[in-house]
Amino acid sequence: MSWAQPPPPGVQTMSSTYSAHNAAYTAVPVRQGFSQAYLTQPQPQVGYAYSAPASASPPSTIASSDSQPQQQKFDWPDSVRRYVQRSFQSSNLDPSVSRAEMEAKLKDTIRYSQETGTMYTTDWDSMDLPQTIVKNERQQALMQTVVSPPVAKTPLTSNVATANPKKRKSSDLSEPVQGSEVTVPWRMAKGNALGDRITKPSMDGPLQGKSKSQKNAEKRQRRGDGGYQSTYRSPSPEPRKGPIVGLNQTLLKKYFRLTSEPKAKDVRPLYILVQTLELLKKKWRQEANYNFICDQFKSMRQDLTVQHIRNDFTVSVYEIHARIALEMGDMGEYNQCQTQLRALYKAGHKGNPIEFKAYRILYFIFSLNPVGLNDAIADLTTAEKEERPIKHALNVRSALALGNHHKFFQLYLDVPNMGAYLMDKFVERERLAALAVICKGFRRSLRLRHITEELGFESDAEAAQFIIDHKGHPFLKEDKDYIVLMTSEVGSVFDDQRAKAFKTIDLKGQI
Repeated sequence: MSWAQPPPPGVQTMSSTYSAHNAAYTAVPVRQGFSQAYLTQPQPQVGYAYSAPASASPPSTIASSDSQPQQQKFDWPDSVRRYVQRSFQSSNLDPSVSRAEMEAKLKDTIRYSQETGTMYTTDWDSMDLPQTIVKNERQQALMQTVVSPPVAKTPLTSNVATANPKKRKSSDLSEPVQGSEVTVPWRMAKGNALGDRITKPSMDGPLQGKSKSQKNAEKRQRRGDGGYQSTYRSPSPEPRKGPIVGLNQTLLKKYFRLTSEPKAKDVRPLYILVQTLELLKKKWRQEANYNFICDQFKSMRQDLTVQHIRNDFTVSVYEIHARIALEMGDMGEYNQCQTQLRALYKAGHKGNPIEFKAYRILYFIFSLNPVGLNDAIADLTTAEKEERPIKHALNVRSALALGNHHKFFQLYLDVPNMGAYLMDKFVERERLAALAVICKGFRRSLRLRHITEELGFESDAEAAQFIIDHKGHPFLKEDKDYIVLMTSEVGSVFDDQRAKAFKTIDLKGQI
């Protein structure tokens, strides 16, 4: 048996039956739009009575509902409801767009269609989501800072309500109402705003609030653009997928360095280049004008390169140009030709690889490039080392490595092909080195005729002129029927000249 406890004083008891006013929940009408606030019904007070503070004021929405009890309700189409649900699906959310920006843009879009009466005619299923609209407006605002075309205020374009990019979004930190003079804290700084530092500022307005260097940079930009024109440039065209085919029928064409994509009308096809090569060989034998011939060969090489022509004819063009450059002592052009010939020979194209591999060894001896010399020797096969041009070049290298000047000058007087033109480039310094050794080996004097024979001179006069050109004229004396060199008085004169010759190499086009 249980005894009911009496309620404490001041507490009212509730009956076992509940009326509609004593329900456990409060009925709330469904909101029909984003601008309409929830309408709440006043709840009956149960228990203790509560009195609101005197300073508190009722919400504006309730006051408006009291003044307009018969507010019009709007029936939203199902397509709009699906559009809103699709906007907030997790698979459609974009982390670069905040929820506040997305909601603000959603409100603006639906409100615009409601005000213009296009709520039921708009295709909401294909409408861009608010996060997509926000991203498009950001991109549009960025482009307008670079290009400032006249902006016409038009209604909904491409089913998207275009917003003014100069207006701050609702997610931005509480912008003051229009017409107020209140400035947000970040606009009070002396420097440029964050947006001005990221995007290019407009050049139409006065240069205020910028540093001196920024003003000068903008002035230079204006001069480069020819005034206050836009600096926007259209994107570059797509590169050509394959080589071009020349259409030019001119046999002789000057060489121009390419600064843009070549045009077919300026390039000669292969059959025209074959005729050009025959013409150039005739002109070289008749006129021997190297500047003209070199310019024409460089033009031919350029036409072959832009058309990706790499065959036996290409090898012959480079070989002939290399021989002419060797004959004229143009080591820069020769080096460019021999570099391309090495790649063409490796690709299997026919030519004269034995001849030019020997030239390559002599070239590295001249340029004092031991690394390149070792690589050139390592590329040789056993059979190639037995060929006369390559065997001669290897003997030259061996004689210099051993300091055997007698053998070196014997090899200098018997050079196959055009190797003598390469040896002429470094024979002078080797003569100085040999002369310095001879002066140390002979105590008193030495006949000039012996120097002529040992150092590979053609005559005594040429040997005497060589000694005079290298500050040895005080040491030449006449003794009865011959001229002698007073080796005991020379000292370090030829040693100094030798060191100077090995220190500087006049070489152009080295790669």
